[in-house]
Amino acid sequence: MAIKTIHVEVNAGRGRIRLEEYLFDTFPGLSRMYIRDVIKSENCEVNGRVENKGKPIKTGDFLEIRLDLDRETAMRPELIPLEILFEDSELLVVNKPAGMLVHPTHRDKNGTMLNALVFHLNHADPDKAIRPGLVHRLDKETSGLVVVAKNVRSHRLLARQFQRKSVEKKYLALVDGLVSANSGKIEAPIGRFAERKIWDVKEGAKPSVTTFRVLERRKDTTLLELEPITGRTNQLRIHCASIGHPIVGDEQRGGQAFRRLCLHAFFLGFRHPTNQTPVEFSYPSPDEFSISAQTKL
Repeated sequence: MAIKTIHVEVNAGRGRIRLEEYLFDTFPGLSRMYIRDVIKSENCEVNGRVENKGKPIKTGDFLEIRLDLDRETAMRPELIPLEILFEDSELLVVNKPAGMLVHPTHRDKNGTMLNALVFHLNHADPDKAIRPGLVHRLDKETSGLVVVAKNVRSHRLLARQFQRKSVEKKYLALVDGLVSANSGKIEAPIGRFAERKIWDVKEGAKPSVTTFRVLERRKDTTLLELEPITGRTNQLRIHCASIGHPIVGDEQRGGQAFRRLCLHAFFLGFRHPTNQTPVEFSYPSPDEFSISAQTKL
């Protein structure tokens, strides 16, 4: 086993952030599960002390992290077709298909978007060893736009925008039933039910807000534009179900059966890390959204 020890001084401007979240943002390409393992196995110290994943850290704290290089570099490059909407020297924007994981997990080490990006970024010149850096995620079942950093500096600057909630993210969702209001705001706290191992509306949990706008009403479904103001786990699915209009394909929350979840991240707006110029990317709803309006497959 090859161990690499890394010393990090928490960057100014980050404020207070949980240890797990800081490591997740700071080390592009490492999965959340791996980061949790590093912390749980006492391979991460904060100011010389072993802490748990929820430890708040702040500017000026010193971290010592010991990484297993064999695991860190285990992400295999794979030739998997990807739809890349934009790419330059700093970042790329990918339209992730539904059914594809963003990054490897303990159970699924291959076939992910990161496996494909490692190949894409390095096949022409393997000696470059460019590691794609994630700054946000989409669920496996959700399709749509993901921005990925190509170097540490861009990763840091993009991650800061996501942390400060200055990135504009919009989704398309096809939901069951006819939504009566043309627009509105869904405010329902979301928390984890440990006994059921699910996230749902939970009294006293973290405040969660989503705005919606009706784009089209069909026979028995409604196409919505959703904008998450907060970023809770499964927030859009939970909020749609909470108002009696679950997303088509979300059978767990009462949505009609369909071959995919009808949730698509169609718009991203942020500042380019090179010159802070505002940039916007959009991608239309998948064809399946139209099919599902007419028949249940």
